[in-house]
Amino acid sequence: MAYNHGREDRKWRLWKEAEEKEMRRCGVEESTIEQIRIDDRAMFNSDRRFYTHSQEAGTYLDDVAESKQQIEVSTVGDLLDEIENEQLYQVLRMVDKRTLQILLLKMQGYSTKEIAPLVGLTTGAIYARLDHLRKKLKQFKK
Repeated sequence: MAYNHGREDRKWRLWKEAEEKEMRRCGVEESTIEQIRIDDRAMFNSDRRFYTHSQEAGTYLDDVAESKQQIEVSTVGDLLDEIENEQLYQVLRMVDKRTLQILLLKMQGYSTKEIAPLVGLTTGAIYARLDHLRKKLKQFKK
């Protein structure tokens, strides 16, 4: 959600009025209350500038992300087609299709328990396949 200065300013004023009322009830001097108000307002303005700038950066990043055409990787073939590193491509081509399907489902956010019935394996077998793949990729990294 975008930063709304008016709403945040109203919330700050209500909070500040309640705080000052409590300080007066406790017997705090007016000059001290005024100094705290000035300091808190300076902090509020600093936060406002931060949130305004971060919102602008976020909007810019959203625009850039929308302008880039995201390719949906939905099959093992698409996954292999998207790999630009030739050595990595060769390593993954040698991996069996079921392990690549598991990898694709993991990339799409599925949990191991969700993947197991989809590929017809136990969760232990999925962990083992992913572990073997990790070892192959570690060797590739060197």
